[in-house]
Amino acid sequence: MDSSRPSPDAYDAVVIGAGHAGCEAALALARMGQRTLLLTLSLDAVAHMPCNPAIGGTGKGHLVREVDALGGEMGLACDAVSIQSRMLNRSKGPAARSLRAQADKRAYHDRMLAAVMSLKNLTPRQAEVSRILTANGRVSGVSTATGGIIEARAVVVAAGVYLDSRVIIGEYSRRSGPQGFMSALALSGSLRDLGFGLRRFKTGTPARLDARTIHFDRMEPQYGDEPPTPFSFMSDAPPANRAHCYLTWTNERVHALIRANLHRAPMFTGGINGVGARYCPSIEDKVTRFADKTRHQVFLEPEGLNSPEWYVQGVSTSLPEDVQTGLIRAIPGLEDASLLRLAYAIEYDCVDPTALDAGFAARAVPGLYLAGQVNGTSGYEEAAAQGILAGINAALFLRGDPPFCVGRDEGYIGVLADDLTVKGVDEPYRMMTSRAEYRLLLRQDNADLRLTERSAAIGLASRERLDRALTKRAQTRDALDALDSRRMADTLKRPGETYASLRERCPSLPDIPPDAAEQVELTIKLAGYLDKQRRTVERAQAYERRELPVDMDYASTPGLRVEARQKLDRVRPSTLGQASRIPGVSPADIAVLTTRLGRLKGV
Repeated sequence: MDSSRPSPDAYDAVVIGAGHAGCEAALALARMGQRTLLLTLSLDAVAHMPCNPAIGGTGKGHLVREVDALGGEMGLACDAVSIQSRMLNRSKGPAARSLRAQADKRAYHDRMLAAVMSLKNLTPRQAEVSRILTANGRVSGVSTATGGIIEARAVVVAAGVYLDSRVIIGEYSRRSGPQGFMSALALSGSLRDLGFGLRRFKTGTPARLDARTIHFDRMEPQYGDEPPTPFSFMSDAPPANRAHCYLTWTNERVHALIRANLHRAPMFTGGINGVGARYCPSIEDKVTRFADKTRHQVFLEPEGLNSPEWYVQGVSTSLPEDVQTGLIRAIPGLEDASLLRLAYAIEYDCVDPTALDAGFAARAVPGLYLAGQVNGTSGYEEAAAQGILAGINAALFLRGDPPFCVGRDEGYIGVLADDLTVKGVDEPYRMMTSRAEYRLLLRQDNADLRLTERSAAIGLASRERLDRALTKRAQTRDALDALDSRRMADTLKRPGETYASLRERCPSLPDIPPDAAEQVELTIKLAGYLDKQRRTVERAQAYERRELPVDMDYASTPGLRVEARQKLDRVRPSTLGQASRIPGVSPADIAVLTTRLGRLKGV
């Protein structure tokens, strides 16, 4: 290093990006004892919500609960600033139920920034990272666009949608991050130089409206649950419902205006090249793809208790300004609406996540981790889940300890990690309950019982959090034993019967809190289904336990098809189970690998 230059800063770890992935990664690293620097393009964008002002949703609520069970911050932060809470899919089985809460957007930023600032060994700083530095093939630090050099043995890239990002509205476009924040212009090249394959993805966000110009009385109010359910297992009191959402609908006037202006829509004219998500289409995409539909739902959601901005869920678009204004004002209740912020699409670079292992470590660059939308995902919750897992594994790497991985049978986080790093993505990935084949075992109500002990064992989950999980487990077990000893378990299987109603008739049953009672009821009512799913897990584990050599020569393995050889060589699965989930690897290829493993082990 040039001795004329000032000495570089030195940290154990650097986290690039302070969105939902970056915050969870940095907090996990710091709580596990690592001196951590959190770099962000703007301190005003810490834990920013550039899209809908809400946390959770179908499948996503499970991830938030699991992040919380591991000792993360998202659930606690959301409970502190929630303004409306609803449990989705109540009419369905317990595996499909997911919590969703409207959050005060600005308050969420303030709450998460306070959490970041509360740790002495975690330092936030505003800076743009231009390069990831390496020495002898390993991470050695980062350099900034302003010339700073920061030494670190681990780096977590959580760059969100900011990599070479471009905002598009009609024929207008410019290099920009979400909602006017800067774009990260240099880091894509550094990732490419490190061997990552990059692709362009696209997302979008609706307009924001002035609350004073909305006719709420012409819409259908959407109320929160009473009482609300908190996200965090550490929240002693439920959050309060302090606001309503509202439902309205598009109509043929809206659809006709859109159809008449498709020649000006960037996604149809070639103005957008990035791949968007099928499950979250723009309004122009919905109108063309579902031409038989005469209307589509539109939800009005408050951005905060003290904010005049309302989010128009269901009307994401990149149409020109005049068309946006016209279609918004054709929606019932929005006839006089004033647009405070226009809707836009945003294109950005992201990596091929199959270059990562199940702990989000870069296989080719020791000490480098990637998390969040940079891995081709969408959503705050998916980002937070990746962030905490990447942060945990970066901390363990710095300690010299084995990595921390979550299996598909252990958590939605495990499903997310496996899907990304083994199957890869060809569009922005979103968590859904249908992706989890063992979802009856992975309910949001038991995330603490599944993950908290494991997290405490590596030094992240606090003693208080562990004690709560162990107490809940003991209370559940004691109540189940009491029901068995009194031969009352079968009674609880009856429709409408609850543990509380049984205890009214039999006061000698243990007095346990509602969360433990819920576990008792589900354990008994779902016993047959749970046993069946556990047996399925046990059969699948036979493949998951068959490890593949890290230096397996797939190219010279006889019997493998050419496509399978190429896919296996690129992904480098660690087990037969992972290999079986790679698109393009057939059951016949797995049979070849099984035979090959037997020969290698002399079986």
